[in-house]
Amino acid sequence: MSEKKAILSPLPGVFYRKPSPEKPDYVQEGDSVKAGDIVGLIEVMKNFYEVKVEVDGVIDRFAVENESIVDVDQELVTLK
Repeated sequence: MSEKKAILSPLPGVFYRKPSPEKPDYVQEGDSVKAGDIVGLIEVMKNFYEVKVEVDGVIDRFAVENESIVDVDQELVTLK
């Protein structure tokens, strides 16, 4: 079995899985990702910060729902 890697929130704020309301999600569970790919955004006071993966992998699951309020170092996504 492969090791899982958690992607943590770099900032407190609101987590978004898509770049804007009318656009599709950056990634879905089961999608392959490469280091540097964006998996979501964190909004802090109307500023948006990209959440990127640091290693290649496959999206195992999202630990938080779209538009959830998150804290620093809270798990957002699990890669396998």
